[in-house]
Amino acid sequence: MAVFFTADTHFGDAHILRQRGQRFGSLTEHDETLVANWNATVGPDDEVWHVGDFAAHAEREHCAAIFARLNGVKRLVRGNHDSNRVLDLPWADPPVERARLTLREEGREWRLYLAHYAHRAWPGLWRGTRHLYGHTHGTLADTTRSCDVGVDAWEDRPVRLAALAARQDAATLVPEELARDRARESAAREAGGA
Repeated sequence: MAVFFTADTHFGDAHILRQRGQRFGSLTEHDETLVANWNATVGPDDEVWHVGDFAAHAEREHCAAIFARLNGVKRLVRGNHDSNRVLDLPWADPPVERARLTLREEGREWRLYLAHYAHRAWPGLWRGTRHLYGHTHGTLADTTRSCDVGVDAWEDRPVRLAALAARQDAATLVPEELARDRARESAAREAGGA
């Protein structure tokens, strides 16, 4: 069983075509492409953490029909567009506002903090916890410990933890709290060597 992450699918949301219109000719094409990409990536027994905005402005029946077509064991971290028509879907666990996870993958332990909104600081940052978020539709720069898991940032499909970690590891932007303390440590070393 593999674990995947995604966000901001916005199924049934005609308004999202203003952002994604050049990629999709219609809302039907949008939804069908995202479903096809999801199912080409995620197997029936895989786990998917959806980090918010599963659907928006869609009828309850449309949300349920899309949900039923998607592979995997699905969990939701609630986004700003996730109303009862989304919250009432048969998620593996009740939807949450945020989640703290520890996963073991490829011989390594990963601590994660999931929230729909990007945080500048988050629980566990100092202990190596990585932050995965949505909402920004790929517009925020990745940091060495955080990135957007939404479909706009990942070619319209869910993504594995190894790819997320590789993108974060390649980032040059350091979370501000860590950058501040690294600067202090560097200054202290320089002062001690003078």
